[in-house]
Amino acid sequence: MFDKILIANRGEIACRVIKTARKMGLKTVAIYSDADRQALHVQMADEAVHVGPPQANQSYIVIDKVMAAIRQSGAQAVHPGYGFLSENSKFAEALAAEGVAFVGPPVGAIEKMGDKITSKKIAQEAGVSTVPGYMGLIEDADEAVKISNEIGYPVMLKASAGGGGKGMRIAWNDSEAREGFQSSKNEAASSFGDDRIFIEKFVTQPRHIEIQVLCDSHGNGIYLGERECSIQRRNQKVVEEAPSPFLDAETRRAMGEQAVALAKAVGYTSAGTVEFIVDGDRNFYFLEMNTRLQVEHPVTELITGVDLVEQMIRVAAGQPLSLTQDDVKLTGWAIENRLYAEDPYRNFLPSIGRLTRYRPPAETAAYSPGVAAGDAGPVVVRNDTGVYEGGEISMYYDPMIAKLCTWAPTRDAAIEAMRVALDSFEVEGIGHNLPFLSAVMDHPKFISGDITTAFIAEEYPDGFEGATLPGADLRRIAAACAAMHRIAEIRRTQVSGRMDNHERRVGNNWVVDLAGQTHKVVIAADPAGATVTFEDTGAAIRVASDWTPGDLIAHVTTDDAPLVLKVDKITQGFRIRSRGADLKVHVRRPRQAELAALMPEKQAPDTSKMLLCPMPGLVVNIAVEVGEEVQEGQPLCTIEAMKMENILRAERKSVVSKVNAAAGDSLAVDDVIIEFE
Repeated sequence: MFDKILIANRGEIACRVIKTARKMGLKTVAIYSDADRQALHVQMADEAVHVGPPQANQSYIVIDKVMAAIRQSGAQAVHPGYGFLSENSKFAEALAAEGVAFVGPPVGAIEKMGDKITSKKIAQEAGVSTVPGYMGLIEDADEAVKISNEIGYPVMLKASAGGGGKGMRIAWNDSEAREGFQSSKNEAASSFGDDRIFIEKFVTQPRHIEIQVLCDSHGNGIYLGERECSIQRRNQKVVEEAPSPFLDAETRRAMGEQAVALAKAVGYTSAGTVEFIVDGDRNFYFLEMNTRLQVEHPVTELITGVDLVEQMIRVAAGQPLSLTQDDVKLTGWAIENRLYAEDPYRNFLPSIGRLTRYRPPAETAAYSPGVAAGDAGPVVVRNDTGVYEGGEISMYYDPMIAKLCTWAPTRDAAIEAMRVALDSFEVEGIGHNLPFLSAVMDHPKFISGDITTAFIAEEYPDGFEGATLPGADLRRIAAACAAMHRIAEIRRTQVSGRMDNHERRVGNNWVVDLAGQTHKVVIAADPAGATVTFEDTGAAIRVASDWTPGDLIAHVTTDDAPLVLKVDKITQGFRIRSRGADLKVHVRRPRQAELAALMPEKQAPDTSKMLLCPMPGLVVNIAVEVGEEVQEGQPLCTIEAMKMENILRAERKSVVSKVNAAAGDSLAVDDVIIEFE
């Protein structure tokens, strides 16, 4: 076993590898770009080496720079994490030439399985059912259109060296195939340094289910169950769980055995994942093999008690697997939610900036990877992250900032634990998808397990505008806010420096406005809490909480039912976020409510004749010029942010009067790109 390992990655996965290496007594080396000088993985490692500018293609994925860091540090092994160089055979070759252990599969396996075109050919030759498609190289957009017509729309254009949703487009017609081909090539070249594209049939109503495999260099191979990854947006996984609510034992065994057989056929070692598309009749089709650690590996660790990173390191050191297939037991249920720096209220556009507040829910102290989750208690909470409060979210890298996981004996209990954990997660300073994740956890289709990869597109076709809570939940929140506001008012009466004979009194009658509804309430307080009575119905809700003015999280009990609220103070009330809903709740005295109803609403400025930048990013190109007439839906410009290209289109027919940006410009949110007559 080596004693020093370099992690050729950044963010949460670098932190994750460091934790296991530390547990194994190994020294760790981090690498970092200019943008990551103060990053969490740099702080956690025993030492760190600078590798270049912020752009990944000038730092993290430059093999020569990473090799120089290895020589400088004296590391004897390298863990690549996921993305970046993790599936780059040239990097593995460079390590082998240097005599450095690669914590991953052999070069031959990477070349055969890491390349999606080659892997599909091998799978077909091995008799594995695959999705129809064209595996050859595609020269240009015209050939892409021709091939797409031969396969039949819809088709998926995919980067051969891709992963993580980069370089992937769905095309439903010739125009989308032509446009998607160029965007996929550009993203593939930028993210992977390889712009090869292939095309396959897009299977509608599929489930995305993957099998975790683990193989050593002594001929042993096992599978550790499956992960359901069907909740996706833009081909990027958002929610994962293990096991799948759809598979039966027979299908699980068949998929697992086929995955191991495929891995052994290419001499695979280390951890890897075989991905399948599964239809409604549980027929499964080989999709691809990821020759690396998956983002969603924690849910497998939670249901099996196997530390996958530790197993990868031991296999890389030449050790045989310490467990057999009969030793693998799936216990309980685990769910992972990916926290992204994306604003769900702005069509999930990337968000950057400083994390002014970052307080994850408390993790289960008794649990660590390699410990059976059931031994840690009835519920486990785990948060894999690579950021900290006060840190910066950069525009140069993937927008994922944390992976929140829960485990419980049953799926329903794991979902409920996740709801509480999401409501308890405090993130301020950037746009993020916590409200959306909460809404998914409460969605009837997800709760039932009736999901496909089209879930988000079908259930949120117009984007996410916040969750709509049932009337009973809104009344509970109204009662809680009334009781909390009264507590805050009592505290204000105790402020020193008051004028004599001007004592402030707190009444019991209040008016609560939220979600377009007005409730007149009466509060009867006692030492254990308060009873809030609604005058319109006479219904009374008992409220007890641990909240004190200034707390940003309120744990409230209403009629013995727990409620977790994120709380921000606003004038005459609170901004409340709970279960995916974002509410402004005003609590006023009756006279204040009468006057507030007379106040005019502030009108938003007219920006209908401007194209505003929807996200911080880099201008790739401007597709129009001054004086040009544009049609509805016509591409106007392309903005790149967090490694993804975003094409901005005209909302209506108009004429360009002014262009304020050019290719290469860095823009902030709401910068004016183009003006129209």
